[in-house]
Amino acid sequence: MERENAWKNYDEEALAELEKLSKGYIDFISENKTEREVTAASIRMAEQAGYMPLERAVSDSRALHAGDKVWAHMQGKALMLVQLGSAPLQQGINILGAHVDSPRLDIKQNPLYESGDFALLDTHYYGGIKKYQWVTLPLALHGVVAKTDGTVIDICIGEDEADPVFCVTDILPHLGAQQMEKPAAKIVEGEDLDVLVGSRPATQARTEDTKHTDAAANDPATPAGATDKEGSTKDPVKTYVLSLLQQKYDISEEDFLSAELEVVPAGRARELGFDRSMVIGYGQDDSVCAYTSLVAQLDAPAELNKTAVCLLVDKEEIGSVGASGMTSRFFENTMAEILALADEQLAGRRAEVGGGLALRRCLAASSMLSSDVSAGFDPLYAGVFETKNTAYLGRGLVFNKYTGARGKSGSNDARAEFVARVRRVMDDAHVSFQTAELGRVDAGGGGTIAYIPAEYGMDVIDSGVPVLSMHSPWEVTSKADIFEAYKGYAAFLTNA
Repeated sequence: MERENAWKNYDEEALAELEKLSKGYIDFISENKTEREVTAASIRMAEQAGYMPLERAVSDSRALHAGDKVWAHMQGKALMLVQLGSAPLQQGINILGAHVDSPRLDIKQNPLYESGDFALLDTHYYGGIKKYQWVTLPLALHGVVAKTDGTVIDICIGEDEADPVFCVTDILPHLGAQQMEKPAAKIVEGEDLDVLVGSRPATQARTEDTKHTDAAANDPATPAGATDKEGSTKDPVKTYVLSLLQQKYDISEEDFLSAELEVVPAGRARELGFDRSMVIGYGQDDSVCAYTSLVAQLDAPAELNKTAVCLLVDKEEIGSVGASGMTSRFFENTMAEILALADEQLAGRRAEVGGGLALRRCLAASSMLSSDVSAGFDPLYAGVFETKNTAYLGRGLVFNKYTGARGKSGSNDARAEFVARVRRVMDDAHVSFQTAELGRVDAGGGGTIAYIPAEYGMDVIDSGVPVLSMHSPWEVTSKADIFEAYKGYAAFLTNA
């Protein structure tokens, strides 16, 4: 039972829609590479589409009615968009859930050091990566630095063409014989993923309270504070880097203690192939599903039967933990607030008394697409795929009835009745879709957030876009699959 390539079914109008969506997607993932950036950009898009902060409705005790649109975030790293439908919430809601974190290198809290006349930043990798893939790439630095006075400084260095970039170095092949004998997991060790950030020393003693009027005072290589108390330069390359950070961002070395800085590949996502049919870019796991879910939510019709929810969460790549991950109470608490404000709950004490049971009934009756990517078939590595049950680029939205590993361990396994309902929705909307497993049995495996909301008793199935080179610095998707994912997600919100 082979699925047809979606490209064969597009007319000129559909191709125009596909290209418009792909252009917006490429811009979005190029400009938003971290969970904070994706959340902030999504909020801006939501407010342009008429969404208002839920906290404002709560503070004003404003009743929510069918058609109202609200958003809530958790620590700027997770986001929930809700458009109320006409059906009672206790009859369930339709949810698109994706994650907005991606594998990367995180800067440690005490990171900056000097060695061999170089300044480097120490890192701790985040998520499942092949460490050797992160050497010799142009890298950018994204994140925030929180100062003790309450100031939060946004950092983005390496994306503008005028910016410098950074890198992790590698040993030359002429001296790499011992390295090449190591297994792939050990070719580059985690503690060796330090980022090269400078090599120019501070060259002239100058204290902060000394003022010069000669040429040396204007020399950028002679920064204020470049000496120790005795006036001799100590760690001159590190000192110069710190002085630049102080001058440009008002950041001291102590401020690294309260910083969240992420190292990601520098540069924009691009069209791939002579035919421009694919997209290559960083973080498509899971930005490709987050973006298509977001746009489907924002494009939902003004009148809906069931309430539509787009849930974008953090920390999936490390187990969905923490306040901004799917295992937190963020989703549950936000739905409780909405139930309390929805006019079906009436007002005042009635809402307070009935809220707990109403929330449980609502969640148990709900349906969710866990929007996460799937492994796309790669003919260069065909041996790890079972070809009848794998995802192919260009054949549309992928449904994984189950994921997991070693006998489906750790998986949500969607019930047959729900799979049939989803099939009907996709068929009625003329969405190209396929089904898949994550590779051959016992070849490996993986998981998503699906099992977590399923604990409420709701129907959940994994659905997403097939990806080549998943978890590498540059991943590959098909424009056709991006388009079909958007169509499928939009159909689910409207008709499931």
